[in-house]
Amino acid sequence: MAKDGDVDMHSALAPRKLAPCGTDAERVARCAEASLRLLKRNLTPRGVLAATPSPQAEARSYTRIFGRDGAICTLAMAGSGVPALEAGAVASLDALADGQAPNGQIPKYVDPEGGEADFWYLGCIDATLWWLIAVDHVRRSSSLPDVRERWQGAVQRALQWLLAQEHQRFFLLQQNEASDWADIMPRSGFVLYSNALWHRVKQLYDLPHRDETLYHFDHLFHPFQRDLPEYRRIRLLRHYARRRQHNRGMYLSFVNLSFAGDEGDVFGNVLAVLYGLAGDSMAQQIVKSLLAAGAADPYPMRTVIEPIDTEHELWRLYMGRHQQNHPHQYHNGGIWPFIGGFWTMALAKLGKHDLACAELAKVAAANEVGDWRFTEWFHGRTLQPMGMPGQTWNAAAFLLARQAVERGGT
Repeated sequence: MAKDGDVDMHSALAPRKLAPCGTDAERVARCAEASLRLLKRNLTPRGVLAATPSPQAEARSYTRIFGRDGAICTLAMAGSGVPALEAGAVASLDALADGQAPNGQIPKYVDPEGGEADFWYLGCIDATLWWLIAVDHVRRSSSLPDVRERWQGAVQRALQWLLAQEHQRFFLLQQNEASDWADIMPRSGFVLYSNALWHRVKQLYDLPHRDETLYHFDHLFHPFQRDLPEYRRIRLLRHYARRRQHNRGMYLSFVNLSFAGDEGDVFGNVLAVLYGLAGDSMAQQIVKSLLAAGAADPYPMRTVIEPIDTEHELWRLYMGRHQQNHPHQYHNGGIWPFIGGFWTMALAKLGKHDLACAELAKVAAANEVGDWRFTEWFHGRTLQPMGMPGQTWNAAAFLLARQAVERGGT
């Protein structure tokens, strides 16, 4: 039996329901142990950091509690049965709530020492969405007392801030470019990724117009269907969105008034499958398209199917900042293991157990590179490890994926 705060490798997370993943079971088990150690190592009394502390991490502000990173880590920590992780999940949400703006926005990140709360440049929209998803998870899963009503005032303010960003006929969130996790990508207007999260929040908190959100999500982000919505403004948006766009068998990454994104946003499409926005036929088509494009080879997953180059109409000067977001790099086609975790969860949800097992093992292999470096991202062509080592949400997403595979997607 583990002492209070120690990692018990055998009891952490869910009991198994399905057989472990074949010949790769040993690597998967080693990755689970390394992931639990990394989560514990990156904990502070105020919550979980985005990456393992180092001079490099401090210089790039990765030694902060991020809204999106911290929330995703919380999904793995709360309900784990590991006392330190259970407490860290609550502390992370507390720290972000303490940094909440008066208007209800949850910050991009907060300083664990109680200082800076950062809100990015153009209104970081997904930190608030992920925080709300994590709050619901903690309330349902945490073994700690007194969490059912915790954060209630902050929750109401956060929901009100998001509702203020919602279009009053489409019931989809609106945002400027470079204001979600892909914060140097030119997606704007109605963005696939953010609205997949928004529908999830509406489900969890029983918000109004959920069916309308789903209807307009499906018709706007996949405008290649034959049926036409009644509302004339969405018909016009669909008309523009179809022009010069490829039907990749996936949702468009964003739709604005006269332009849209068909680069193939992998994370947004995976979330649409995982959170049930894609019906069965569309979900199967998305999986087929991602596999055909090699998005999961050799590691899951590349962020986009077709990177935006400097000659593309969507290229922005800021994408070349620090030479970071050129084709096949960072958000523009780099390989992010944490997205591989969500991809594996989506496959498990669809009942594709064998494929989910194979992808889980590939995520483990990516995390293992560099003696369990837990690399932030890899170059999409050269496979060079890039970004920050000790990336906490890699560990969290892997553990969530393993749990989904072994529970059969439930």
